[in-house]
Amino acid sequence: LIVLAAFVSPYKADRDNVRQLLDKDSKGDDESNSNTRRKNFIEVYVKADVETCEQRDPKGLYKRAKAGEIKNFTGISAPFESPENPELVLNTSNKSVEECL
Repeated sequence: LIVLAAFVSPYKADRDNVRQLLDKDSKGDDESNSNTRRKNFIEVYVKADVETCEQRDPKGLYKRAKAGEIKNFTGISAPFESPENPELVLNTSNKSVEECL
């Protein structure tokens, strides 16, 4: 069974917690034996700078956030901690959808 789930997860601690919960070896133990461990959490960083996100924003949320109308907006008035070691990076600022697939 493969499940794909997409989340805005701006904080490293949150991503680390989910990874720790899901990355268990085949016996369900902790990560102590990396030879038998299967990866249940694969972090894919869909990377885009704020300018690119703003250009792609059909609802104008980035513009409203920059104007102060939306509080705690990730990347504008709330922080985003870039993943340090994701398994896959898709830089959508300089690649098309087709190139990322």
